[in-house]
Amino acid sequence: MSLATPTLAPSPAKIAVAPAPSGRRHTRLLALDGLRLAAALMVCLYHYAGRGGVVSASWHQNPAQVFPTLSRAAVYGCLGVEFFFVISGFVICMSSWGRSLGDFFRSRVARLYPAYWVALVLVTGASLVLPAVVHAVRADEFLVNLTMLQQPLGAPRVLGVCWTLWVEVRFYALFALTVVLPGVTYRRVVLFCSVWTLAAVLSTAAGGPWTELVVMPGYAPYFIGGLALYLVHRFGNQALPWGIVALSWILGLRMATQGLWHADAPRNPYAVMLVVTLAYAAVAAVAAGWTRWAAWPWLTTAGALTYPFYLVHEHLGWFVIRVLHRGWGVPAWPTLLGTVATMLGLAWLIHRFVEKPLGPRLKRSLKSAPPAADRA
Repeated sequence: MSLATPTLAPSPAKIAVAPAPSGRRHTRLLALDGLRLAAALMVCLYHYAGRGGVVSASWHQNPAQVFPTLSRAAVYGCLGVEFFFVISGFVICMSSWGRSLGDFFRSRVARLYPAYWVALVLVTGASLVLPAVVHAVRADEFLVNLTMLQQPLGAPRVLGVCWTLWVEVRFYALFALTVVLPGVTYRRVVLFCSVWTLAAVLSTAAGGPWTELVVMPGYAPYFIGGLALYLVHRFGNQALPWGIVALSWILGLRMATQGLWHADAPRNPYAVMLVVTLAYAAVAAVAAGWTRWAAWPWLTTAGALTYPFYLVHEHLGWFVIRVLHRGWGVPAWPTLLGTVATMLGLAWLIHRFVEKPLGPRLKRSLKSAPPAADRA
């Protein structure tokens, strides 16, 4: 198969700029917004009803006893992270096309940090009010967390979910330095996917902390699948990107099953494979244009809430569960639904009063150039 850039499929690109409100790319983005929130709710369900640990103390017993039926499905909610990574590969490839490295860097910083900083402050405040749910960290550890580099520096995490952000940041760095810097093209994305796949397979066989840190074999297939699916979205049904998607799906099945079959809770390996397959299939449906009917305006709001909701739902959700269920005696199901609704409401506040005003300002400030006399 040749790496020559295929002819652009006429429908995705041309319809996207057409004045009609039902443009194909617009509806696809709305569908992706819905998928992002679905992935976040999967992870939320896992943290509230599918695992033990701190949440068991908030419920005053293991969630499997509180929700004997729901918990059997909630244990698979952790696969929402892999779902996120497939979506992330698609979105990053789409958003970086035609952008410079500086544009890419500014957009990522403005997107990630404002809500993240607010979530750190909120969770740290909760740790002072109810340390049984959230353990407070020292001032130096908190400051390191502000950089989003706490894991490589060995500092405790304020946000439990931020380990996935460290994975995302490494993906951004790999993609930015090898694809965005020289300019995003079909050929470069295909080459990036191919080389990263080979490196992930070899590093799985060879092992080693450095290859694990850089290559991320446990997560690479999901990002690669998302990147290739965006090529399908942009260039149409070409055999090569679909082949990359198929290979990444196979490797993703292996990684997920190997890592989660006997992890923190018993899981059926076939159920794990089914959830991973559905994640790929959902994004593939968007790439193939099968979700053009999903054009509801509320999906835009759903997408906007996803990131702040993901940041705050875990520790603050456990805090709310403990107060409602153990403190006020609210029954389990109303507590669960009320906690999810509260976290969504908090996410809306963060989006409305933090992300919307501060994100663009941060992006503009990073673009400010020094005086001409001081430029090297």
